[in-house]
Amino acid sequence: MNVNQQILEECKRGDRKAQFQLYRTCFSMLMGVCIRYKKDESEAASVLNVGFLKILNNLDKYNSKVPFQAWIKRIMINTVIDEFRKDKKFKEHIQHTDFADEQEQNIQVNYNTADQVFDAEELENLIKQLPPISQKVFNLFAIDGFSHKEIADMLNISTGTSKWHLSTSRKKLKEMIQEAIQTSKIKRNG
Repeated sequence: MNVNQQILEECKRGDRKAQFQLYRTCFSMLMGVCIRYKKDESEAASVLNVGFLKILNNLDKYNSKVPFQAWIKRIMINTVIDEFRKDKKFKEHIQHTDFADEQEQNIQVNYNTADQVFDAEELENLIKQLPPISQKVFNLFAIDGFSHKEIADMLNISTGTSKWHLSTSRKKLKEMIQEAIQTSKIKRNG
């Protein structure tokens, strides 16, 4: 993504054409961030618009020493998290588990086979089947690279709860992948 300084200066002055050009330039990258966290494309687009407005309103705070793409990605992730916090259903989806009582299931998945069976969109759809908070923790940790402490701070949960959601997400994804691989073998042989 290539954004020149002149476009940013015109956006700061409120030039609508420059803002629209910046929107078009950033759209696919920002939508990619939003779609990872929202199950519905229209919800993702709505959050993208809120985040883009924050980007425009904060352009004067942008430090050109930081890559622009990294800066706007961080704003978009924070916007998604802010929207998530506003959602009243948030607290209904938090699950608390005692790790001492939890038995680790031994699920074997050959990821090379999974990689051959699934494309990126299918894997993304599996992630979207996770419970909402587990999906967000998985995305923040596995895809966006945040630590459990950072995730805990963003979502107002403990680091242990963040770790639990990640562990649960991984187990559920392994189960879904294993089931899909078995189903595809049956279809090919049947």
